[in-house]
Amino acid sequence: MSATEPTSTPTSTPAPRQLRLGAFIMATGHHIAAWRHPDAQADAGVNIDHYIELAQTAERGLFDQVFVADSPGVWHRGDAESLSRQGRMSYFEPVTLWAALSAVTRHIGFVATASTTYEDPFLLARKFASLDHISKGRAAWNVVTTSADNVHGNFGLAAHPDPAQRYERAHEFVDVVKGLWDSFEDDAFQRDKASGVYFDPDKLHTLNHVGRYFKVKGPLNLERPPQGHPVIVQAGSSEDGKELAAASAEAIFTAWTSLAEAQAFYRDVKGRLAKYGRRPEQLLVLPGISPVIGRTEEEAQAKWAELQALIHPSVGLATLLPFWPNEDLSRWDLEAPPPYYPELPPGINSRAHVVIELARREGFTVRELYQYLAGARGHWVVVGTPQTIADRMQEWFENGAADGFNIMPPVLPQSLNEFVDLVVPELQKRGLFRTAYEGRTLRENLGLARPESRYAAQAQAA
Repeated sequence: MSATEPTSTPTSTPAPRQLRLGAFIMATGHHIAAWRHPDAQADAGVNIDHYIELAQTAERGLFDQVFVADSPGVWHRGDAESLSRQGRMSYFEPVTLWAALSAVTRHIGFVATASTTYEDPFLLARKFASLDHISKGRAAWNVVTTSADNVHGNFGLAAHPDPAQRYERAHEFVDVVKGLWDSFEDDAFQRDKASGVYFDPDKLHTLNHVGRYFKVKGPLNLERPPQGHPVIVQAGSSEDGKELAAASAEAIFTAWTSLAEAQAFYRDVKGRLAKYGRRPEQLLVLPGISPVIGRTEEEAQAKWAELQALIHPSVGLATLLPFWPNEDLSRWDLEAPPPYYPELPPGINSRAHVVIELARREGFTVRELYQYLAGARGHWVVVGTPQTIADRMQEWFENGAADGFNIMPPVLPQSLNEFVDLVVPELQKRGLFRTAYEGRTLRENLGLARPESRYAAQAQAA
């Protein structure tokens, strides 16, 4: 280089945006008849070896996290006939399950569902902080308010709270839990054997929360979690759900079946963040996708047809009860369209809106609708080759509809293995997905900042 040539200072190039992937695990698979499939593990809900295999497969595929839904009661609506054919009647409590699986994995995160309506904030804060320590920083809490109205009797309540009350309680609940996680500052524990000083009492903080729903003194009897706070996830697309996500969540699970709907939701929920002092990148939008994968289109369609043939009509009709709760579905003609509401009743939740509008838009018969829902309960089902699946995911990711996806395997363990072995390499070839884990904690792998303790922040501001 001559003396007259300008010099340039190297600048760092931002890393290209990449997909975030979660494995949404329903014990035998997401298809309603998955437990009947020849390759399914019929007792999966209580088979720890099955879950070990799934967690390790997802980690082999470099997924960010594994997620299980949960309910504080039995998942079923319908008659005795459909109940007897229900394959989701027995399943592990998720925090307990994830604690076990964290010992046989190194990188993958664990998202456990817990209800703000039917849990206690102190006990929940302690459970998730413990899980974060046990997993060395890989825990996440899926915040739900519980939409099922058949579980209140398990807790001695006369009725299920209405949605507005549940969400108001949820905002306060999450704030209490975060405050408890900050009970100790990060450097509170010295454990100095020479001096005999175990920790600094000045770095222990009592919450003393008094609110509408909770009175919680604190502090938590466990030091601050490795991630500061376990990652906060929210699942729901109602107005109340989107507000809760905008205020508190770092990832939101959602269900859409068209690009336009997904884009509108993405813009909506990201647009709510500013009023809470947050930036769009601080909330990851992760729609569900249930991929039915074949090496050819014909093979994929044959797999789908095989699953659909396993649905008993009573089980299919039971999947529609949450959307038409006051109807006698046994009287319906399976080959005719379902009856549509002139106006959707106020008690119908956000998922029901999506499902009913989907049925109306597609002109589904009753049988076609329950067959569609049988795949993933109204989430996006894509049947095709690995290239087709990757094409659809890329389209949503690059066009403002998703930051990543919750992969919902139709049959387990088969469908998760197929995604890891066939679709992940296709996404990597396109530069859309990692080839190695970037960090040690779930937050680091998701690209989320570690939250500062509220008390340390106050001390710096003083």
